[in-house]
Amino acid sequence: MKVLLFDVDGTLIRAGGAGRRALNAAARELYGARDACSELSLAGRTDLYNFHAAYRKAAGRRATRRELERLQEAYLSRLPRFVNAARREGRYEVPEGLPALLKRLSRDPGILLGLGTGNLERGARIKLEPSGFNPYFRFGGFGSDALHRAALLRKAAARARRLARGRVSPRDVFVIGDTPFDVAAGREAGFRTVAVGTGFSEWKDLRAAKPDHLARDYRDLAAWLGIFSLK
Repeated sequence: MKVLLFDVDGTLIRAGGAGRRALNAAARELYGARDACSELSLAGRTDLYNFHAAYRKAAGRRATRRELERLQEAYLSRLPRFVNAARREGRYEVPEGLPALLKRLSRDPGILLGLGTGNLERGARIKLEPSGFNPYFRFGGFGSDALHRAALLRKAAARARRLARGRVSPRDVFVIGDTPFDVAAGREAGFRTVAVGTGFSEWKDLRAAKPDHLARDYRDLAAWLGIFSLK
């Protein structure tokens, strides 16, 4: 059994900055801070990390658990509006070739498709909704599971093992992402890594991260199946 863990932002979809906009809006309405996360580097981070950073920027101090939960709920309540706006305005994108790849992979009984994303699970599902991809992903590891990406990837693999009744080796877990953070986290977790140039990182930075596999995009279906030793 092979487990494929896909990142969301930049890997499965591009939501036109909906996450950043929703977090900015939440911080502005809660704390009166304008553009609290506009200068923060959010790509490849977990939502918990980003909420901590946005709160420090907006409030000037470290957040308590209660304050983080309040910011989280404010963010999630505003996120659908910004995702829908991105879709209406043509800023919501699905990489070319990806629908065909997911359709093919979903038909293979030896494949478990999951998410490995820094997004909170609710946030990930909201972002994926316009793409129609949610039904492909029965499980995952999320930013609501852990502060650090390697830990949430291990959580996703544990859930995959329960679905597969233990028949999963670390060498059969693939982490697919668009940033060096995805590559580093997958390697730290002991899994194989695939970097794809559909997102927010420079190609030279993806190459320098030295993933096990590297792809510009999803258009070459045969090449992607070869990565996973499929025909």
